[in-house]
Amino acid sequence: MKIAQVAPLYASVPPEAYGGTERVVSYLTEELVRQGHEVTLFASGDSTTSARLVSPCPQSLRAQTHERVMGHYAHMLSQVIQASASFDVIHFHIDFLHFPLLVQLKKPQLTTFHFRLDIPDLAPLFEEIRHQPVASISDAQRAPVPRLNWQATVYHGLPDELYAFHGRAGSYLAFLGRLCPEKGVDRAIEIARCAGMEIKVAGRVGPEEQEYFQHVVEPLLEDPRVDFVGEIRYHDIGDFLGGAYAVLFPIDWPEPFGLVMIEAMACGTPTIAYRRGSVEEVIEDGVTGFIVDDLEDAVAAVERVSSLSRKRCRQVFEDRFTASRMAQDYLAIYQRLVS
Repeated sequence: MKIAQVAPLYASVPPEAYGGTERVVSYLTEELVRQGHEVTLFASGDSTTSARLVSPCPQSLRAQTHERVMGHYAHMLSQVIQASASFDVIHFHIDFLHFPLLVQLKKPQLTTFHFRLDIPDLAPLFEEIRHQPVASISDAQRAPVPRLNWQATVYHGLPDELYAFHGRAGSYLAFLGRLCPEKGVDRAIEIARCAGMEIKVAGRVGPEEQEYFQHVVEPLLEDPRVDFVGEIRYHDIGDFLGGAYAVLFPIDWPEPFGLVMIEAMACGTPTIAYRRGSVEEVIEDGVTGFIVDDLEDAVAAVERVSSLSRKRCRQVFEDRFTASRMAQDYLAIYQRLVS
């Protein structure tokens, strides 16, 4: 098939540091190319891909002002429309920006939502786009808007060889994610403190998270058992997660997926996660980790991690969360839309 992937422009594809959507688009694109499809990736010019790259801007836009960002997105959508006749299907990953232009596209198209959908202010827009084909990344994500034209839920996947299996558990707990209240880094540190274990914290502090980080997180870093490593680079994630005793995922929001859970699984490392969003769809309680409801449960789960098989964690990853499986799921949607 001739397939267009339309990626966000905020980070390169894949990003150099941690970035969820752009990395998933990269894994999907590379797997589709590996399987013999002709893929065009619309993304920033600093992206790296074996597909044909079309770029509306030379660099990713994370540091750009809002006005300049919108201008680059407008340029990209113009490029997509101009090239649309050469594709069998066009797959969008850019939230809602493209929906007003879909009437100009005479080709089958699909949109994957990568964000939370329980936002009341978006109800009028959801009503307007209810006939457009869309995909979710978990069943929990789509629950607030069941009337949309859902084609399927496609769980994220990682390349088989991306992370090496770590058969021996490390001595520290790990947290990886944005350093914001809903991700729960303060709760992760408290879990480690109550469990009497060292914790390594990796994550980026964005401008909107500075106040939370300074007033809530920074005082917790004074504990000698807390090792703050900052924003971790893409190539270091495997060793960071694989070297951990367990990964902590104490979220306090309806996380649509949570890529770190399957990254840990690929390394063989169990995850202790709060029962929110997609967690119950990703983690098999008592197999690839533990699903908990509060601090007390989480601390007790830390004590039970040694009963889990790291080899079984890796096996579940290979069965459920590979890029090959993700690509096959999307190809089934593409073929259905084309036919």
